[in-house]
Amino acid sequence: MYIDFNKSGGLVPVIIQHDETMQVLMLGYMNEEAYKKTVSEKIVTFFSRSKNALWTKGETSGNFLRMIKVELDCDCDTLLIKVIPEGPVCHKGTFSCFGSKESKGFLYEVEETIDKRINEDVSNSYTNQLYKKGVNKIAQKVGEEAVELILEAKDDDLDLFKNEAADLLFHLLILLKYKNVKLEDIEEVLVERSYKL
Repeated sequence: MYIDFNKSGGLVPVIIQHDETMQVLMLGYMNEEAYKKTVSEKIVTFFSRSKNALWTKGETSGNFLRMIKVELDCDCDTLLIKVIPEGPVCHKGTFSCFGSKESKGFLYEVEETIDKRINEDVSNSYTNQLYKKGVNKIAQKVGEEAVELILEAKDDDLDLFKNEAADLLFHLLILLKYKNVKLEDIEEVLVERSYKL
């Protein structure tokens, strides 16, 4: 990957984006040394313009940015780095330097939580207990939640309708986990069908 560090005096802007929710978390700068360290260690390191030195995000707070993927823009002078943050990103303690956590894309965090509850065998977790009952019980629960959503759709209580929709999505994610299917796999199917929309 050719990155044009010379265009802006040795630094390139770096947009940091949450890999699951796609929310933009912060903007920083890298020189070539910071980039190589980031790629090598899979933890984001910037070049601090105020300190005039390399700075690994999280080195004092513990809120590291685990690098998932690096993308380069069309002019080869700006990076987009997708990360999983290990805590708040902003020095003010917020999820993002651009505001609070958005609900858009949160299903991916729910999917990750479901994975953890099951993979770590959390005994007091509803998710893990349901998962252990097998596909028939999980599918039955998805069916029950679908019926409850349909019934709420016929009424005028929008809050109950939204809660039933959330219940259905949650249980569908557990079923997807049981079938070893990711939410992203379902999105790919929808993308393939998008020409018919």
